[in-house]
Amino acid sequence: MTPNAASASPGPSRRSFLASTAVATAAVAGGMPLLAACGGTDSGSRDGTTSGKDAKKLLPAYVASNVVTPDIPSKNGSSIGFTSKLDLASLKTSVPKKLGKGGKVTVMSPFWGSPPKADNAYYTSMNDLIGVDVVWQNQDGNTYDQKLGAVLASSDVPDVVVVPGWNMTGKIPSAIISKFADLGPYLSGDAVKEYPNLAAIPTDAWQRSLFGGKLRGLPMPSSYVSNIVPLYRKDIFDKEGYAVPTTAAEFYALAKEITNAKAKRWACLDMKWTAWNMFGVLSGDEKALGWNVVDGKLINRIETQEYLEAIEWTRKLFADELVHPDAELGKSNATDPGPKFAAGEFLIYNQDISQWYSRTAEQAAQNPEFQVWGMDLFAHDGGTPTFWAKNPASIFAFVNKKASESVIRDALAVANVTAAPYGTKEFMMTNYGVEGTHYTLKDGVPVKNDQGNIDVLNAYVMIASPASTLAHPDFPDVAKGQVEWQQKAGAHTKKSSFYGMQITEPARYTNLMNDFEQLEDDIIRGRKKISDMQQAVSDWKSKGGDELRDWYQKLLDDNGSSAG
Repeated sequence: MTPNAASASPGPSRRSFLASTAVATAAVAGGMPLLAACGGTDSGSRDGTTSGKDAKKLLPAYVASNVVTPDIPSKNGSSIGFTSKLDLASLKTSVPKKLGKGGKVTVMSPFWGSPPKADNAYYTSMNDLIGVDVVWQNQDGNTYDQKLGAVLASSDVPDVVVVPGWNMTGKIPSAIISKFADLGPYLSGDAVKEYPNLAAIPTDAWQRSLFGGKLRGLPMPSSYVSNIVPLYRKDIFDKEGYAVPTTAAEFYALAKEITNAKAKRWACLDMKWTAWNMFGVLSGDEKALGWNVVDGKLINRIETQEYLEAIEWTRKLFADELVHPDAELGKSNATDPGPKFAAGEFLIYNQDISQWYSRTAEQAAQNPEFQVWGMDLFAHDGGTPTFWAKNPASIFAFVNKKASESVIRDALAVANVTAAPYGTKEFMMTNYGVEGTHYTLKDGVPVKNDQGNIDVLNAYVMIASPASTLAHPDFPDVAKGQVEWQQKAGAHTKKSSFYGMQITEPARYTNLMNDFEQLEDDIIRGRKKISDMQQAVSDWKSKGGDELRDWYQKLLDDNGSSAG
Protein backbone atom coordinates (compact mmCIF):
# COMPACT_ATOMS: atom_id res chain seq x y z
CA MET A 1 0.00 0.00 0.00
CA THR A 2 1.34 3.35 -0.94
CA PRO A 3 0.60 6.46 1.10
CA ASN A 4 -1.93 7.67 -1.47
CA ALA A 5 -3.65 4.62 -2.85
CA ALA A 6 -4.60 1.06 -2.15
CA SER A 7 -2.59 -1.50 -4.01
CA ALA A 8 -2.61 -5.16 -3.22
CA SER A 9 0.07 -5.83 -5.76
CA PRO A 10 0.12 -9.11 -7.62
CA GLY A 11 3.62 -9.91 -6.70
CA PRO A 12 6.60 -7.68 -6.32
CA SER A 13 9.93 -9.35 -6.74
CA ARG A 14 11.95 -10.07 -3.64
CA ARG A 15 14.30 -7.26 -4.58
CA SER A 16 11.60 -4.63 -4.97
CA PHE A 17 9.83 -5.80 -1.82
CA LEU A 18 12.94 -5.46 0.31
CA ALA A 19 13.95 -2.19 -1.36
CA SER A 20 10.69 -0.48 -0.47
CA THR A 21 10.96 2.02 2.35
CA ALA A 22 7.27 2.07 3.18
CA VAL A 23 5.82 -1.35 2.49
CA ALA A 24 2.38 -1.64 4.00
CA THR A 25 0.88 -4.25 1.73
CA ALA A 26 2.70 -6.61 -0.53
CA ALA A 27 2.25 -9.89 -2.26
CA VAL A 28 5.42 -11.54 -3.29
CA ALA A 29 5.32 -14.09 -6.00
CA GLY A 30 8.10 -16.55 -6.54
CA GLY A 31 10.66 -17.29 -3.90
CA MET A 32 12.13 -20.66 -3.03
CA PRO A 33 10.46 -24.06 -3.41
CA LEU A 34 7.99 -24.94 -0.70
CA LEU A 35 7.23 -28.29 0.82
CA ALA A 36 4.28 -30.60 1.15
CA ALA A 37 4.73 -34.29 1.90
CA CYS A 38 3.25 -37.03 -0.20
CA GLY A 39 1.96 -38.68 2.94
CA GLY A 40 -0.90 -37.41 5.04
CA THR A 41 0.87 -37.55 8.38
CA ASP A 42 3.55 -35.40 9.92
CA SER A 43 5.86 -38.40 10.07
CA GLY A 44 5.54 -39.02 6.33
CA SER A 45 7.88 -38.16 3.50
CA ARG A 46 9.57 -34.77 3.72
CA ASP A 47 9.52 -34.18 0.00
CA GLY A 48 6.88 -34.38 -2.70
CA THR A 49 3.51 -32.72 -3.11
CA THR A 50 -0.19 -33.00 -2.43
CA SER A 51 -2.49 -32.62 -5.40
CA GLY A 52 -5.37 -34.19 -7.27
CA LYS A 53 -8.04 -35.94 -5.22
CA ASP A 54 -5.98 -35.74 -2.03
CA ALA A 55 -5.78 -31.96 -2.32
CA LYS A 56 -9.46 -31.51 -3.13
CA LYS A 57 -10.42 -33.11 0.16
CA LEU A 58 -8.30 -30.58 2.03
CA LEU A 59 -9.13 -27.34 0.21
CA PRO A 60 -11.65 -24.79 1.48
CA ALA A 61 -14.83 -24.31 -0.51
CA TYR A 62 -14.62 -21.23 -2.74
CA VAL A 63 -17.40 -18.69 -2.19
CA ALA A 64 -16.92 -15.49 -4.19
CA SER A 65 -17.40 -12.28 -2.23
CA ASN A 66 -20.37 -10.14 -3.29
CA VAL A 67 -19.76 -7.40 -0.72
CA VAL A 68 -18.04 -5.10 -3.23
CA THR A 69 -18.18 -5.16 -7.04
CA PRO A 70 -14.87 -4.29 -8.72
CA ASP A 71 -14.78 -1.69 -11.49
CA ILE A 72 -12.72 -4.11 -13.58
CA PRO A 73 -13.36 -7.83 -13.00
CA SER A 74 -10.58 -10.40 -13.14
CA LYS A 75 -9.97 -11.88 -16.59
CA ASN A 76 -7.32 -14.34 -17.80
CA GLY A 77 -5.91 -14.60 -14.29
CA SER A 78 -5.57 -10.84 -13.77
CA SER A 79 -6.05 -8.91 -10.57
CA ILE A 80 -9.38 -7.20 -10.02
CA GLY A 81 -9.28 -3.43 -10.46
CA PHE A 82 -10.84 -0.38 -8.82
CA THR A 83 -10.74 3.06 -10.41
CA SER A 84 -13.48 4.88 -8.47
CA LYS A 85 -12.82 7.43 -5.78
CA LEU A 86 -13.65 6.35 -2.25
CA ASP A 87 -16.52 7.55 -0.10
CA LEU A 88 -15.98 6.57 3.52
CA ALA A 89 -19.69 6.89 4.22
CA SER A 90 -20.49 4.19 1.68
CA LEU A 91 -17.86 1.64 2.67
CA LYS A 92 -19.28 -1.86 2.98
CA THR A 93 -19.02 -4.13 6.01
CA SER A 94 -17.61 -7.59 5.34
CA VAL A 95 -17.33 -8.71 8.99
CA PRO A 96 -20.67 -7.85 10.62
CA LYS A 97 -19.72 -9.25 14.04
CA LYS A 98 -16.48 -9.81 15.89
CA LEU A 99 -15.33 -13.39 15.54
CA GLY A 100 -12.49 -12.99 18.00
CA LYS A 101 -13.13 -14.11 21.57
CA GLY A 102 -10.79 -11.67 23.26
CA GLY A 103 -7.77 -13.93 23.60
CA LYS A 104 -4.13 -13.02 23.07
CA VAL A 105 -2.30 -14.09 19.88
CA THR A 106 1.43 -13.51 19.43
CA VAL A 107 2.59 -13.03 15.85
CA MET A 108 6.14 -13.06 14.48
CA SER A 109 6.49 -11.45 11.07
CA PRO A 110 9.16 -9.83 8.90
CA PHE A 111 9.11 -6.05 9.04
CA TRP A 112 10.77 -3.52 6.79
CA GLY A 113 11.33 -0.20 8.53
CA SER A 114 11.16 0.81 12.18
CA PRO A 115 8.42 -1.06 14.10
CA PRO A 116 5.96 1.28 15.83
CA LYS A 117 5.21 1.29 19.55
CA ALA A 118 3.24 -1.72 20.72
CA ASP A 119 0.29 0.34 21.98
CA ASN A 120 -0.06 2.57 18.91
CA ALA A 121 -3.54 3.59 17.75
CA TYR A 122 -3.43 1.35 14.68
CA TYR A 123 -2.73 -1.83 16.62
CA THR A 124 -5.27 -1.08 19.34
CA SER A 125 -7.98 -0.14 16.80
CA MET A 126 -7.37 -3.27 14.72
CA ASN A 127 -7.49 -5.47 17.80
CA ASP A 128 -10.75 -3.88 18.88
CA LEU A 129 -12.24 -4.42 15.41
CA ILE A 130 -11.23 -8.08 15.40
CA GLY A 131 -11.87 -8.89 19.04
CA VAL A 132 -8.38 -10.31 19.54
CA ASP A 133 -5.33 -9.00 21.39
CA VAL A 134 -2.64 -9.39 18.72
CA VAL A 135 0.84 -8.92 20.14
CA TRP A 136 3.45 -8.31 17.42
CA GLN A 137 6.96 -9.70 17.50
CA ASN A 138 8.23 -7.85 14.43
CA GLN A 139 11.64 -8.89 13.11
CA ASP A 140 13.96 -7.23 10.60
CA GLY A 141 12.84 -8.45 7.18
CA ASN A 142 16.36 -8.26 5.77
CA THR A 143 17.71 -10.83 8.26
CA TYR A 144 14.45 -12.66 8.89
CA ASP A 145 15.73 -16.04 7.72
CA GLN A 146 18.26 -16.11 10.58
CA LYS A 147 15.68 -15.27 13.23
CA LEU A 148 13.15 -17.65 11.71
CA GLY A 149 15.57 -20.56 11.76
CA ALA A 150 16.49 -19.93 15.39
CA VAL A 151 12.88 -19.63 16.54
CA LEU A 152 11.67 -22.73 14.70
CA ALA A 153 14.58 -24.71 16.13
CA SER A 154 13.53 -23.73 19.64
CA SER A 155 10.60 -24.77 21.80
CA ASP A 156 9.41 -21.15 22.09
CA VAL A 157 7.43 -20.63 18.88
CA PRO A 158 4.89 -17.75 18.75
CA ASP A 159 1.20 -18.50 18.15
CA VAL A 160 1.44 -17.31 14.54
CA VAL A 161 4.54 -17.14 12.36
CA VAL A 162 4.71 -15.53 8.91
CA VAL A 163 7.04 -17.27 6.46
CA PRO A 164 7.81 -15.78 3.03
CA GLY A 165 8.59 -18.29 0.31
CA TRP A 166 12.13 -17.01 -0.16
CA ASN A 167 12.90 -17.93 3.47
CA MET A 168 11.83 -21.55 3.01
CA THR A 169 15.31 -22.97 2.70
CA GLY A 170 17.41 -25.39 4.70
CA LYS A 171 15.50 -26.99 7.56
CA ILE A 172 12.64 -24.48 7.57
CA PRO A 173 10.34 -26.46 5.22
CA SER A 174 10.56 -29.51 7.50
CA ALA A 175 9.96 -27.30 10.53
CA ILE A 176 6.75 -26.03 8.94
CA ILE A 177 5.37 -29.57 8.98
CA SER A 178 6.50 -30.39 12.49
CA LYS A 179 5.77 -27.07 14.20
CA PHE A 180 2.51 -25.80 12.70
CA ALA A 181 -1.11 -26.79 13.03
CA ASP A 182 -3.45 -28.46 10.58
CA LEU A 183 -6.13 -25.84 9.82
CA GLY A 184 -8.22 -28.31 7.86
CA PRO A 185 -10.76 -28.94 10.64
CA TYR A 186 -11.51 -25.20 10.66
CA LEU A 187 -11.24 -24.37 6.95
CA SER A 188 -11.52 -27.41 4.66
CA GLY A 189 -14.67 -27.74 2.59
CA ASP A 190 -17.70 -25.86 3.91
CA ALA A 191 -16.03 -25.17 7.28
CA VAL A 192 -14.42 -22.07 5.76
CA LYS A 193 -17.85 -20.45 5.33
CA GLU A 194 -17.64 -19.36 8.96
CA TYR A 195 -14.94 -16.98 7.67
CA PRO A 196 -16.44 -15.48 4.47
CA ASN A 197 -13.40 -13.39 3.53
CA LEU A 198 -11.20 -16.48 3.72
CA ALA A 199 -13.74 -18.39 1.63
CA ALA A 200 -13.30 -15.76 -1.10
CA ILE A 201 -9.56 -16.43 -1.40
CA PRO A 202 -8.96 -18.17 -4.76
CA THR A 203 -8.56 -21.95 -4.60
CA ASP A 204 -5.14 -21.82 -6.31
CA ALA A 205 -3.78 -19.85 -3.34
CA TRP A 206 -5.13 -22.45 -0.91
CA GLN A 207 -3.56 -25.20 -3.01
CA ARG A 208 -0.22 -23.53 -2.33
CA SER A 209 -1.01 -23.65 1.39
CA LEU A 210 -0.85 -27.44 1.63
CA PHE A 211 2.22 -28.50 3.57
CA GLY A 212 2.92 -32.05 4.63
CA GLY A 213 -0.41 -33.32 3.39
CA LYS A 214 -2.30 -30.81 5.56
CA LEU A 215 -3.79 -27.35 5.08
CA ARG A 216 -1.39 -25.33 7.22
CA GLY A 217 -0.87 -21.94 5.59
CA LEU A 218 -2.97 -18.78 5.42
CA PRO A 219 -2.00 -17.34 2.03
CA MET A 220 -1.35 -13.96 0.51
CA PRO A 221 -2.82 -14.49 -3.00
CA SER A 222 -1.39 -13.02 -6.17
CA SER A 223 -2.20 -13.06 -9.86
CA TYR A 224 -0.51 -15.93 -11.69
CA VAL A 225 0.27 -13.62 -14.63
CA SER A 226 3.87 -12.40 -14.83
CA ASN A 227 4.38 -9.41 -12.55
CA ILE A 228 7.44 -8.15 -14.44
CA VAL A 229 6.48 -5.24 -16.70
CA PRO A 230 8.74 -3.46 -19.21
CA LEU A 231 8.10 0.10 -18.02
CA TYR A 232 8.89 2.97 -20.36
CA ARG A 233 8.82 6.78 -20.51
CA LYS A 234 5.69 7.26 -22.60
CA ASP A 235 6.05 11.06 -22.51
CA ILE A 236 9.48 10.91 -24.13
CA PHE A 237 8.40 8.19 -26.57
CA ASP A 238 5.52 10.40 -27.71
CA LYS A 239 7.71 13.49 -27.97
CA GLU A 240 10.45 11.71 -29.94
CA GLY A 241 8.10 9.62 -32.04
CA TYR A 242 9.49 6.31 -30.80
CA ALA A 243 7.31 3.29 -31.59
CA VAL A 244 6.74 0.70 -28.87
CA PRO A 245 8.47 -2.47 -30.12
CA THR A 246 6.62 -5.68 -30.92
CA THR A 247 9.60 -7.94 -31.69
CA ALA A 248 13.09 -8.52 -30.27
CA ALA A 249 14.63 -7.00 -33.42
CA GLU A 250 12.47 -3.88 -33.10
CA PHE A 251 13.50 -3.52 -29.45
CA TYR A 252 17.17 -3.68 -30.40
CA ALA A 253 16.73 -1.15 -33.22
CA LEU A 254 14.86 1.19 -30.87
CA ALA A 255 17.59 0.82 -28.24
CA LYS A 256 20.18 1.86 -30.85
CA GLU A 257 18.05 4.87 -31.78
CA ILE A 258 17.60 5.99 -28.17
CA THR A 259 21.15 5.55 -26.90
CA ASN A 260 23.48 8.56 -26.90
CA ALA A 261 26.17 8.09 -24.26
CA LYS A 262 27.55 11.61 -24.79
CA ALA A 263 24.14 13.00 -23.88
CA LYS A 264 23.93 10.60 -20.87
CA ARG A 265 21.00 8.70 -22.30
CA TRP A 266 20.81 4.94 -22.68
CA ALA A 267 17.93 2.79 -23.81
CA CYS A 268 17.41 0.53 -20.82
CA LEU A 269 18.57 -1.36 -17.77
CA ASP A 270 19.14 -5.12 -17.66
CA MET A 271 16.19 -6.57 -19.62
CA LYS A 272 16.77 -10.23 -18.72
CA TRP A 273 13.42 -10.61 -16.96
CA THR A 274 11.58 -9.33 -20.03
CA ALA A 275 13.69 -11.57 -22.27
CA TRP A 276 12.43 -14.62 -20.38
CA ASN A 277 8.88 -13.67 -21.38
CA MET A 278 9.80 -12.56 -24.88
CA PHE A 279 11.41 -15.91 -25.70
CA GLY A 280 8.83 -18.00 -23.82
CA VAL A 281 11.25 -19.32 -21.20
CA LEU A 282 9.71 -21.37 -18.40
CA SER A 283 9.27 -19.46 -15.14
CA GLY A 284 12.28 -19.06 -12.89
CA ASP A 285 10.26 -17.87 -9.89
CA GLU A 286 10.61 -21.27 -8.29
CA LYS A 287 12.58 -24.40 -9.15
CA ALA A 288 9.49 -26.56 -9.69
CA LEU A 289 8.10 -24.10 -12.24
CA GLY A 290 11.24 -24.53 -14.32
CA TRP A 291 10.12 -28.04 -15.30
CA ASN A 292 7.56 -28.89 -17.96
CA VAL A 293 6.62 -31.74 -20.28
CA VAL A 294 7.52 -30.88 -23.89
CA ASP A 295 6.85 -33.39 -26.67
CA GLY A 296 6.40 -36.10 -24.08
CA LYS A 297 9.65 -35.42 -22.24
CA LEU A 298 10.17 -33.61 -18.94
CA ILE A 299 12.70 -30.81 -19.44
CA ASN A 300 14.11 -28.00 -17.35
CA ARG A 301 14.19 -24.39 -18.51
CA ILE A 302 18.00 -24.38 -18.60
CA GLU A 303 17.93 -27.16 -21.22
CA THR A 304 15.88 -25.18 -23.72
CA GLN A 305 17.02 -23.24 -26.75
CA GLU A 306 14.75 -20.39 -25.67
CA TYR A 307 16.77 -20.00 -22.46
CA LEU A 308 20.01 -19.54 -24.39
CA GLU A 309 18.39 -17.21 -26.92
CA ALA A 310 17.05 -14.96 -24.16
CA ILE A 311 20.50 -14.74 -22.55
CA GLU A 312 22.17 -14.03 -25.89
CA TRP A 313 19.67 -11.28 -26.80
CA THR A 314 20.20 -9.58 -23.44
CA ARG A 315 23.97 -9.98 -23.77
CA LYS A 316 23.95 -8.16 -27.11
CA LEU A 317 22.26 -5.12 -25.55
CA PHE A 318 25.14 -4.93 -23.06
CA ALA A 319 27.83 -5.68 -25.63
CA ASP A 320 26.63 -2.85 -27.86
CA GLU A 321 26.53 -0.46 -24.88
CA LEU A 322 22.79 0.20 -25.08
CA VAL A 323 22.35 -0.46 -21.34
CA HIS A 324 22.86 2.15 -18.62
CA PRO A 325 26.29 1.79 -16.93
CA ASP A 326 24.64 1.16 -13.55
CA ALA A 327 23.35 -2.14 -14.92
CA GLU A 328 26.84 -3.05 -16.14
CA LEU A 329 27.94 -2.82 -12.52
CA GLY A 330 25.07 -5.03 -11.45
CA LYS A 331 23.10 -2.25 -9.77
CA SER A 332 20.11 -2.27 -12.09
CA ASN A 333 17.78 -4.35 -9.95
CA ALA A 334 19.35 -3.82 -6.54
CA THR A 335 18.89 -0.07 -6.12
CA ASP A 336 16.03 2.30 -6.77
CA PRO A 337 15.90 3.08 -10.51
CA GLY A 338 13.45 5.95 -9.96
CA PRO A 339 15.70 9.05 -9.95
CA LYS A 340 17.65 8.21 -13.11
CA PHE A 341 14.51 7.01 -14.86
CA ALA A 342 12.86 10.34 -13.99
CA ALA A 343 15.95 12.20 -15.24
CA GLY A 344 15.70 10.39 -18.57
CA GLU A 345 19.08 8.67 -18.29
CA PHE A 346 17.35 5.50 -19.51
CA LEU A 347 13.86 5.13 -20.96
CA ILE A 348 12.99 1.46 -20.35
CA TYR A 349 13.40 -0.93 -17.44
CA ASN A 350 11.62 -4.02 -16.18
CA GLN A 351 10.38 -4.39 -12.64
CA ASP A 352 7.38 -5.35 -10.57
CA ILE A 353 4.06 -3.98 -11.79
CA SER A 354 3.70 -1.97 -8.56
CA GLN A 355 6.37 0.46 -9.82
CA TRP A 356 4.03 1.56 -12.60
CA TYR A 357 2.05 3.31 -9.89
CA SER A 358 4.91 4.31 -7.58
CA ARG A 359 6.89 6.02 -10.36
CA THR A 360 3.74 7.88 -11.42
CA ALA A 361 2.91 9.03 -7.89
CA GLU A 362 6.50 10.13 -7.19
CA GLN A 363 6.65 12.49 -10.16
CA ALA A 364 3.05 13.75 -10.30
CA ALA A 365 3.64 17.02 -8.45
CA GLN A 366 7.20 17.89 -9.45
CA ASN A 367 7.16 16.70 -13.06
CA PRO A 368 3.62 16.86 -14.50
CA GLU A 369 4.84 15.96 -18.01
CA PHE A 370 6.27 12.67 -16.75
CA GLN A 371 4.34 9.57 -17.86
CA VAL A 372 5.35 5.97 -17.31
CA TRP A 373 3.50 3.14 -19.02
CA GLY A 374 3.87 -0.59 -19.45
CA MET A 375 4.84 -2.20 -22.76
CA ASP A 376 2.67 -5.14 -23.71
CA LEU A 377 4.65 -8.37 -23.60
CA PHE A 378 5.35 -9.87 -27.02
CA ALA A 379 6.96 -12.88 -28.68
CA HIS A 380 10.51 -12.29 -29.88
CA ASP A 381 9.55 -13.01 -33.49
CA GLY A 382 6.23 -11.17 -33.46
CA GLY A 383 4.20 -14.38 -33.50
CA THR A 384 1.77 -15.67 -30.90
CA PRO A 385 3.57 -15.42 -27.55
CA THR A 386 3.72 -17.98 -24.76
CA PHE A 387 4.19 -16.79 -21.20
CA TRP A 388 4.38 -19.02 -18.15
CA ALA A 389 2.37 -18.65 -14.98
CA LYS A 390 4.03 -17.86 -11.69
CA ASN A 391 2.72 -19.29 -8.46
CA PRO A 392 -0.49 -17.83 -7.01
CA ALA A 393 0.80 -17.33 -3.45
CA SER A 394 4.20 -17.26 -1.77
CA ILE A 395 3.81 -15.67 1.66
CA PHE A 396 2.02 -17.62 4.36
CA ALA A 397 1.04 -17.31 8.01
CA PHE A 398 1.12 -20.47 10.13
CA VAL A 399 -0.42 -21.27 13.52
CA ASN A 400 1.58 -23.05 16.22
CA LYS A 401 0.78 -26.75 16.45
CA LYS A 402 0.57 -26.42 20.24
CA ALA A 403 -2.02 -23.63 20.06
CA SER A 404 -5.37 -24.28 21.69
CA GLU A 405 -8.55 -24.29 19.63
CA SER A 406 -9.43 -20.84 21.01
CA VAL A 407 -6.08 -19.42 19.85
CA ILE A 408 -6.50 -20.99 16.42
CA ARG A 409 -9.99 -19.51 16.06
CA ASP A 410 -8.74 -16.11 17.21
CA ALA A 411 -5.96 -16.29 14.60
CA LEU A 412 -8.55 -17.12 11.93
CA ALA A 413 -10.65 -14.19 13.13
CA VAL A 414 -7.65 -11.95 12.49
CA ALA A 415 -7.17 -13.43 9.02
CA ASN A 416 -10.85 -13.00 8.17
CA VAL A 417 -10.52 -9.25 8.79
CA THR A 418 -7.19 -8.78 7.01
CA ALA A 419 -8.54 -10.67 3.97
CA ALA A 420 -11.44 -8.22 3.60
CA PRO A 421 -11.84 -6.88 0.05
CA TYR A 422 -11.07 -3.37 -1.12
CA GLY A 423 -13.99 -1.01 -0.56
CA THR A 424 -14.82 -2.32 2.91
CA LYS A 425 -14.41 -0.81 6.37
CA GLU A 426 -12.15 -3.70 7.34
CA PHE A 427 -9.85 -3.16 4.35
CA MET A 428 -9.52 0.54 5.15
CA MET A 429 -8.69 -0.14 8.77
CA THR A 430 -6.20 -2.88 7.87
CA ASN A 431 -4.43 -0.83 5.21
CA TYR A 432 -4.86 2.78 6.36
CA GLY A 433 -5.66 2.75 10.05
CA VAL A 434 -7.97 5.21 11.76
CA GLU A 435 -9.44 8.10 9.79
CA GLY A 436 -8.13 11.40 11.13
CA THR A 437 -5.41 9.71 13.17
CA HIS A 438 -3.58 7.94 10.36
CA TYR A 439 -5.10 9.28 7.14
CA THR A 440 -7.55 11.70 5.64
CA LEU A 441 -9.65 11.44 2.51
CA LYS A 442 -8.84 14.11 -0.07
CA ASP A 443 -11.00 14.17 -3.19
CA GLY A 444 -11.83 10.50 -2.76
CA VAL A 445 -8.21 9.48 -2.20
CA PRO A 446 -6.96 8.25 1.20
CA VAL A 447 -3.73 10.02 2.14
CA LYS A 448 -1.64 8.86 5.07
CA ASN A 449 -0.25 11.47 7.43
CA ASP A 450 3.06 11.21 9.29
CA GLN A 451 1.54 9.06 12.04
CA GLY A 452 0.01 6.76 9.46
CA ASN A 453 3.38 6.27 7.83
CA ILE A 454 4.83 5.33 11.21
CA ASP A 455 2.08 3.04 12.52
CA VAL A 456 0.37 1.52 9.49
CA LEU A 457 3.12 -0.54 7.96
CA ASN A 458 3.66 -4.22 7.15
CA ALA A 459 1.92 -5.95 10.03
CA TYR A 460 -1.68 -7.19 9.79
CA VAL A 461 -1.51 -7.44 5.99
CA MET A 462 0.96 -10.30 6.44
CA ILE A 463 -1.63 -12.60 8.05
CA ALA A 464 -3.85 -13.12 5.00
CA SER A 465 -4.98 -11.01 2.05
CA PRO A 466 -7.93 -10.78 -0.34
CA ALA A 467 -7.75 -11.84 -3.97
CA SER A 468 -5.13 -9.87 -5.89
CA THR A 469 -6.35 -6.29 -6.25
CA LEU A 470 -5.13 -3.14 -7.99
CA ALA A 471 -6.73 0.10 -6.85
CA HIS A 472 -5.47 3.64 -7.40
CA PRO A 473 -8.25 6.20 -6.97
CA ASP A 474 -5.70 9.01 -7.41
CA PHE A 475 -4.46 7.57 -10.74
CA PRO A 476 -7.36 5.52 -12.12
CA ASP A 477 -5.79 5.33 -15.58
CA VAL A 478 -2.82 3.52 -14.05
CA ALA A 479 -5.02 0.99 -12.26
CA LYS A 480 -6.93 0.40 -15.50
CA GLY A 481 -3.69 0.11 -17.46
CA GLN A 482 -2.20 -2.36 -14.98
CA VAL A 483 -5.21 -4.68 -14.99
CA GLU A 484 -5.58 -4.54 -18.77
CA TRP A 485 -1.86 -5.28 -19.13
CA GLN A 486 -2.33 -8.39 -16.99
CA GLN A 487 -5.41 -9.41 -18.94
CA LYS A 488 -3.56 -9.19 -22.26
CA ALA A 489 -0.57 -11.12 -20.93
CA GLY A 490 -2.87 -13.60 -19.21
CA ALA A 491 -4.52 -14.47 -22.53
CA HIS A 492 -1.20 -16.03 -23.58
CA THR A 493 -0.15 -17.43 -20.20
CA LYS A 494 0.11 -21.18 -19.70
CA LYS A 495 0.47 -23.22 -16.54
CA SER A 496 3.43 -25.56 -16.52
CA SER A 497 3.32 -29.13 -15.27
CA PHE A 498 3.88 -28.25 -11.61
CA TYR A 499 1.92 -25.00 -11.40
CA GLY A 500 0.46 -24.37 -7.97
CA MET A 501 1.91 -27.48 -6.36
CA GLN A 502 3.73 -27.23 -3.05
CA ILE A 503 7.00 -28.96 -3.77
CA THR A 504 10.42 -29.18 -2.27
CA GLU A 505 13.19 -31.22 -3.77
CA PRO A 506 15.09 -33.88 -1.80
CA ALA A 507 17.94 -32.35 0.18
CA ARG A 508 20.60 -33.86 -2.06
CA TYR A 509 19.41 -31.65 -4.95
CA THR A 510 18.89 -28.44 -2.97
CA ASN A 511 22.00 -26.59 -4.20
CA LEU A 512 22.15 -28.07 -7.68
CA MET A 513 21.10 -24.86 -9.46
CA ASN A 514 22.57 -22.30 -7.09
CA ASP A 515 25.14 -20.90 -9.53
CA PHE A 516 22.97 -20.48 -12.60
CA GLU A 517 21.64 -16.96 -11.90
CA GLN A 518 25.16 -15.64 -11.40
CA LEU A 519 26.33 -17.38 -14.55
CA GLU A 520 23.45 -15.84 -16.52
CA ASP A 521 24.50 -12.39 -15.35
CA ASP A 522 28.17 -13.05 -16.08
CA ILE A 523 27.38 -14.09 -19.65
CA ILE A 524 25.05 -11.16 -20.16
CA ARG A 525 27.80 -8.77 -19.04
CA GLY A 526 30.47 -10.44 -21.18
CA ARG A 527 32.43 -12.02 -18.35
CA LYS A 528 31.53 -15.56 -19.49
CA LYS A 529 30.41 -17.14 -22.76
CA ILE A 530 27.33 -19.01 -23.92
CA SER A 531 29.53 -22.09 -24.15
CA ASP A 532 30.10 -21.78 -20.40
CA MET A 533 26.35 -22.11 -19.87
CA GLN A 534 26.19 -25.12 -22.14
CA GLN A 535 28.96 -26.73 -20.11
CA ALA A 536 27.19 -25.84 -16.86
CA VAL A 537 24.01 -27.53 -18.10
CA SER A 538 25.98 -30.63 -19.03
CA ASP A 539 27.56 -30.67 -15.57
CA TRP A 540 24.18 -30.14 -13.94
CA LYS A 541 22.77 -33.18 -15.73
CA SER A 542 25.63 -35.44 -14.70
CA LYS A 543 25.76 -34.18 -11.11
CA GLY A 544 22.13 -34.90 -10.40
CA GLY A 545 19.95 -33.10 -12.92
CA ASP A 546 18.96 -36.28 -14.73
CA GLU A 547 18.22 -37.99 -11.41
CA LEU A 548 16.14 -34.98 -10.39
CA ARG A 549 14.24 -35.26 -13.66
CA ASP A 550 13.32 -38.84 -12.74
CA TRP A 551 12.17 -37.64 -9.31
CA TYR A 552 9.91 -35.00 -10.86
CA GLN A 553 8.63 -37.53 -13.38
CA LYS A 554 7.50 -39.76 -10.53
CA LEU A 555 5.67 -36.79 -9.00
CA LEU A 556 3.85 -36.34 -12.30
CA ASP A 557 3.07 -40.03 -12.55
CA ASP A 558 1.70 -40.07 -9.00
CA ASN A 559 -0.10 -36.72 -8.93
CA GLY A 560 -0.88 -35.65 -12.48
CA SER A 561 -0.01 -32.40 -14.21
CA SER A 562 -1.13 -28.81 -13.65
CA ALA A 563 -0.29 -27.85 -17.24
CA GLY A 564 -2.90 -25.83 -19.05
